Amino acid sequence: MIDNKPYDRAGSKAGNAKTLYFDCFSGASGDMIVGALLDLGLNEEMFRNELKKIPLDGYDINIRKINKSGICATKFDVLTEPEEVCACERHLDDIEQIIDASRLATEVRDKSKAVFRLLAAAEAKVHGTTPEKVHFHEVGAVDSIIDIVGVVIALYLLGVDKIVASPLPMGRGFVTCRHGLIPVPAPATVELLKGRAIYGSEHEGETVTPTGAALLSALAGQFGSMPALEVERVGYGAGTRDYGVPNVVRAIIGKEVGDSKKFNGTVVVLEANIDDMNPEFFDYVLERLFENGALDAFLVPIHMKKNRPAVLIRVICIEEDARKLAEILFLETSTIGVRFSRWDRFCLERETRMVQTEYGEIRVKTALLHGNVVNEAPEYEDCRKRSREYGAPLKKVYLAALRAAEGEH
Repeated sequence: MIDNKPYDRAGSKAGNAKTLYFDCFSGASGDMIVGALLDLGLNEEMFRNELKKIPLDGYDINIRKINKSGICATKFDVLTEPEEVCACERHLDDIEQIIDASRLATEVRDKSKAVFRLLAAAEAKVHGTTPEKVHFHEVGAVDSIIDIVGVVIALYLLGVDKIVASPLPMGRGFVTCRHGLIPVPAPATVELLKGRAIYGSEHEGETVTPTGAALLSALAGQFGSMPALEVERVGYGAGTRDYGVPNVVRAIIGKEVGDSKKFNGTVVVLEANIDDMNPEFFDYVLERLFENGALDAFLVPIHMKKNRPAVLIRVICIEEDARKLAEILFLETSTIGVRFSRWDRFCLERETRMVQTEYGEIRVKTALLHGNVVNEAPEYEDCRKRSREYGAPLKKVYLAALRAAEGEH
């Protein structure tokens, strides 16, 4: 089973999660994204050594600094042998076999295959065939394979936990490909970016390539404005063409500050009244909602017309997740309508840290007001686990964690 989920591992590294923002004001392509990641300070030797684990011959890579409209950026190029052009048509199965035969980490192999599967599905939709029968032409070439797998390798080496991408500018006009003259944006690119934020630009030519669209669509957890970040590093990846603006992808990596996107400002509230569903299903429904980004979800007992007992299910989420969560309510419950509204709210800044106790390490959640601690609470699941491991009462473990947290102030 291929992991086709975007990078969103922030929960596994509480307090230290790395968020990467791709600022694609000039568009995006595979080589531009690789260049931006290298420009963040990625160890070039380690990157090259990882690429050597892919069983592909007849190519070399060139990494250099160039100037784009006054901005120093990294240019990444894959140099191929002339005869490789004749052998660049591959099926999805051919590419997956190459990736599976590599010595890359399992996560890198799975994410790379997920990108190609997304590409294959888009090409199949455009050409009226199946993903297995799609002939990859340009994307099947060695340079495109290195671009795609190279991006996933770079993200792995950088330890990225979450990716956000800016809305993508679409160029205009026509480009020539193996199938002939096609409109810009390319049909496959538009298919890949369904459900993603795009906008028209005045640039003539292809600003976003199918490879760039596949990478961002498969790996970015959301498209939108930059989250509040404590910036650590900034990198620029250069493209080949020039449009009058710097033709670069800007990569910004850092730690989200107060998780502002989720916890401040305006949220969307979804509601549905349900009086005809097996109540055993609610546990699974809430689980699915939280898995897909709900900030909170809960049930309220109510009485409906004719005084029938019923349940109000209420879901709180960010704007970008509202439609997806409404669809889950339609699919997993018996409701035929979902109300929604936008609420403003005040929230304390939140952070999670580890404390050391006689029962081992335990996470403690802290709420801050103007930088001062207002509330603290040990993570229940951690306390429960340590309680079982040490054979100690849960309340003693909880209090030990609370004392350790208070002792750090």
